[in-house]
Amino acid sequence: MANNNYPHLVFHEVEGVVVGEYTYDEDDDEDYIPPIRSTTRVSSNPSSSSSISVFDVDDEAEQEQDHDRRRTEEGESSSQPTKGMESEGIRKKGESNGDEADGVFCSICMEPWSSEGDHQVSCLPCGHLYGLSCIKRWIQQSKRKNSKCPQCGRKCALKDIIRLYVSRLAIADGEQQKKFLSLQTENEFLKMKVRQLKIASLQEKIQQDKEERLNKEKEKRTCLENVSLGDMGRSSEFVSWTGCSQGQMLNGHNFGLNPAARQGSPLCSFVLEDELVVDGGRIFDMDASNQVLILARRLSGMGGTHVLTKISLRYPYESENISLPPSTKAIRDLHVAPSGRHALFASLGKKLSILSMESNNIVLTYELPAPAWSCSWDLNCQYQLYAGLQNGMLLVFDMRQTARPVESMNGLTCHPVHTIHSLVDNFPLPNGGRTLLTASSIGPCVWRTGDSGERPLLVPEMENQGVCISLAYSPISDDIVASFRPKVQMSNDTISSQSLLSPSPSVLGQGVAGSHVLIKRVGGSCYQNLGSTTANVNDIRMPKSAIINVQNSNPLFAYGDELTRGLSLRELPSLRAVQSLTPNQNPILDVKYASSPSKGLLGCVSENRLQLFSVNLL
Repeated sequence: MANNNYPHLVFHEVEGVVVGEYTYDEDDDEDYIPPIRSTTRVSSNPSSSSSISVFDVDDEAEQEQDHDRRRTEEGESSSQPTKGMESEGIRKKGESNGDEADGVFCSICMEPWSSEGDHQVSCLPCGHLYGLSCIKRWIQQSKRKNSKCPQCGRKCALKDIIRLYVSRLAIADGEQQKKFLSLQTENEFLKMKVRQLKIASLQEKIQQDKEERLNKEKEKRTCLENVSLGDMGRSSEFVSWTGCSQGQMLNGHNFGLNPAARQGSPLCSFVLEDELVVDGGRIFDMDASNQVLILARRLSGMGGTHVLTKISLRYPYESENISLPPSTKAIRDLHVAPSGRHALFASLGKKLSILSMESNNIVLTYELPAPAWSCSWDLNCQYQLYAGLQNGMLLVFDMRQTARPVESMNGLTCHPVHTIHSLVDNFPLPNGGRTLLTASSIGPCVWRTGDSGERPLLVPEMENQGVCISLAYSPISDDIVASFRPKVQMSNDTISSQSLLSPSPSVLGQGVAGSHVLIKRVGGSCYQNLGSTTANVNDIRMPKSAIINVQNSNPLFAYGDELTRGLSLRELPSLRAVQSLTPNQNPILDVKYASSPSKGLLGCVSENRLQLFSVNLL
């Protein structure tokens, strides 16, 4: 009688090779293992992603020869059944059919696995991957619960199967990753070497240019000292001493010269360190501690865009531009905070803005009732700042209150407040207010904040000096120098607005004979006019000036001379000309001095040049 137990296809591992075999029901003690070559073979079915096709092959010689011929054409030996099975998709343990099969095909049926369904990619606790239906069938057909992983032989059961919910698997090549990281490191190292070589080459070129400029400056220095500025310096006696002579005591303070100054020998000199070409320079400020300079520029071309440029004082040829909102318009004043973390600037776009020097972002902006012409940080309180407006008003701000100014005061006139200086509180005001020194066309004025309704006071003896165009102040020595140009009287004997307080257009740009007036702040509330000297001043602009304090030396007053178009230095309190520095192509617009424990740096800017001078003690 025929046996009703039909054979079933199962998979078995023989000497490290995964093979297919027929077996009967479990009640049969014997397994029937037919020859793989002549009875069954397992191949991939291109029409299905999860099925296994079994083909019966007759024992006829012709079919066997055809089968052997196909295997021979595929480059395999007909005498080795394991190699024949490998050609049909059954692989030895640990081997791969190529990079294309890695992470794509089930290692049992050699069919692509799927992200879901019967043939979903799954794994065993050992980590090997299979199609879900294949590994289930493998485990179910194993007898006596001795199922093992087809690849590593580790014991497993149906409950150990883990479904993986992934769309695709990719196998990382550790060796290739190591090689890639090594090449990447080498590439970064080579880039760094190239940068270092470029920097070294640039520094060498800068040093050569600096030496050439110094040699040229030494050759021209003798000639420059003999120009008209030098002539004025030799006859720079005070126009008026207001009752004080050299060495006279005022309220216990000796304003006489030190012995070296009486002998006509300055204790320091300045040497050109760097000269940079800039486009549309306007004003600037320096932070010597952090070795950074920030410059306000107006770019040439249509629209005249206004930007801020940060320049490294260590490597002056390295800079970065900071774009500003179009509504900012022209920047009239710019100051770096004493801490160096922020920069304050006032603009004609009716804005007072604070820039972060670290992030180059505007962190706070105050909307103003009128265009701003000047600004200043408070020397006594890090949170307070000031803005001088075009209509003559002075606004007081507290950074902790971002909505509006904490105080608003009207000036003596409606002329723009073009300069603000915060004075050191030698004698603090009883109401917690501050003392400020400002300048408009009528001259320097003293303000006291905190007193509601109090008007500013004009510094005595400044009424008839002319049009005030610049005001310099030193918080170290309490020296003040105000610069004036002549007033222009109109036919109706009234003084015109500030924009018209200049000579006639026929001589514009050639400079006029003006004056520098030295004022001493005494006792915190008294201001003494110590004298003045003549000078060539700008006839249309309002350039900045500065007072320099160098250790073991008398203070120096630095300003741009319109005749030489170079930076000129006068010693205080004599106002004697002591040095004329390298001339510029255009009038000097701004002058700043910054010092650190290791270095003092004097800078000036014109429309197309930025010059930096270092101090040398004699």
